[in-house]
Amino acid sequence: MESDIEIAQKAKMNKVVDVASALGIPEDSIEPYGHYKGKIALSYLETLKKKPDGKLILVTAISPTPAGEGKTTTTVGLGDALNRIGKKTVICLREPSLGPVFGVKGGAAGGGHAQIVPMEDINLHFTGDFSAIALANNLLAAMIDNHINHGNTLDIDPRRITWKRVVDMNDRALRDIVVGNGGTANGFVRQDGFDIVVASEVMAIFCLATSVQDLKKRLGDIVIGYSRELKPIHARDLNAHGAMTVLLKDALQPNLVQTLENNPAFVHGGPFANIAHGCNSVIATQSALKLGEYVVTEAGFGADLGAEKFIDIKCRKTGLKPAACVLVATIRALKYHGGKDVKALNTEDLDALQKGLVNLERHVENVKTHYGLPCVVSINRFTFDTDAEISLVTERMKALDVNVVLAEHWAKGSAGAEGLAHEVVRLAERGDAVKFVYDDQDSLWDKMKKVATKIYGAADISASAKIKQQLKAWEEAGYGHYPICVAKTQSSFSSDATLRGAPSGHMVNIREVRLAAGAQFIVMICGDIMTMPGLPKVPSAEKIDIDENGKVVGLF
Repeated sequence: MESDIEIAQKAKMNKVVDVASALGIPEDSIEPYGHYKGKIALSYLETLKKKPDGKLILVTAISPTPAGEGKTTTTVGLGDALNRIGKKTVICLREPSLGPVFGVKGGAAGGGHAQIVPMEDINLHFTGDFSAIALANNLLAAMIDNHINHGNTLDIDPRRITWKRVVDMNDRALRDIVVGNGGTANGFVRQDGFDIVVASEVMAIFCLATSVQDLKKRLGDIVIGYSRELKPIHARDLNAHGAMTVLLKDALQPNLVQTLENNPAFVHGGPFANIAHGCNSVIATQSALKLGEYVVTEAGFGADLGAEKFIDIKCRKTGLKPAACVLVATIRALKYHGGKDVKALNTEDLDALQKGLVNLERHVENVKTHYGLPCVVSINRFTFDTDAEISLVTERMKALDVNVVLAEHWAKGSAGAEGLAHEVVRLAERGDAVKFVYDDQDSLWDKMKKVATKIYGAADISASAKIKQQLKAWEEAGYGHYPICVAKTQSSFSSDATLRGAPSGHMVNIREVRLAAGAQFIVMICGDIMTMPGLPKVPSAEKIDIDENGKVVGLF
């Protein structure tokens, strides 16, 4: 069996100017980065604003497991299949972070015969967007310490600096560090730390900004810490936001690539959904809707994380309205949620499947009841899935008035997802109204409680008195109308990664809260989730290499 990278390396790609031309984008409005990837000029995208929108399809999944679900692969396969049945379709994905590429995943551009290409470029640096985001973030960090070193006229309290440095790599050693060592020439000694780039507020701002001007304003609104009189200090107080915008202005142009079947794909921005808001850029999504009849996009991890934030943050702030939702699952992953050992998932086990289906059922219920979206369950089919197992899933979903489609795009490309494409088109005609889990006027505490109890099945939430006081202070400062962005494990509805299935009645503890004034949301960090991940015992980096012919190997 060929690996993903072997399939991708055999792809017959069209030049990116031809991919753009098929969408009606003139050649002088795309800036090629080589032959097969390019950036679309913001000035051209401005001319599209009066055009009607296509239909937006959201792809999400069950709670992820070591068995894998194939959400990105489904997004690509569905986009190809919609094009195959005559619907002009654009795919919108996030850019992969080097953290998981060299950590656990080894690549994030789809799989099998449902991939975006050039796969190696997309997974490795791409067009430099993440580097620009890291540089903008770290420029602000440098300017903070520089300001303190040169007199500190803003009276910044070094003990109350909340802005962290970032790097796009999993590196647990950088979570808590001390900067300024080495004497007076190196500034003042203080405690600091790194987050991964995808957790940076600059990444969130980048993905939510609608223009260069909006980007600059949001960057200026970043609160980097507080003065000794507890007054918030903004990036604009340091005159940092202009230079940060300059670093990001080219990156803000959406990236255009293609699928293995030469269909257009926007790949732009990449916040994780377990520690950030998990959606590609607003600019890419809104532009794609002007260029296609259908746009297929994904939200990171399960529907309790990425999809919730897609609705409650991205849709709330932009007016985007998905027409339908695809919930991705595998029989193997559902058996894992039913308690079966990961090494034994290839054997039939109706009992484990029966127990694990509660995870899928809760996600379906959330999508239909709390997000207001019609949905279809897409089962990524494996050869060892039995008829009895497939029948059980189909019957359980029928009770919820949801159809199950068996998808084989990994092996067959668009031909393997035609059934899914037809079902999506059928659902998209219904026009159900999008619902939010909470209201703008709810308190920050009540917003978190509604997400925890409605979406996670929790009994209640908890937090220290200090955190409660901080939320109250932010409300009094005018931030109470902001949505919340929950950082928690992706592996469970609870904040305990070991609890499979659909746990209920649990308590969700808020360990830390962060104000993201530029992104315009409040981060609620729950359980032991880290905003700087670490590498596993055997990272994917150990398998990634280059052979004697200069060909990359091991990138899945």
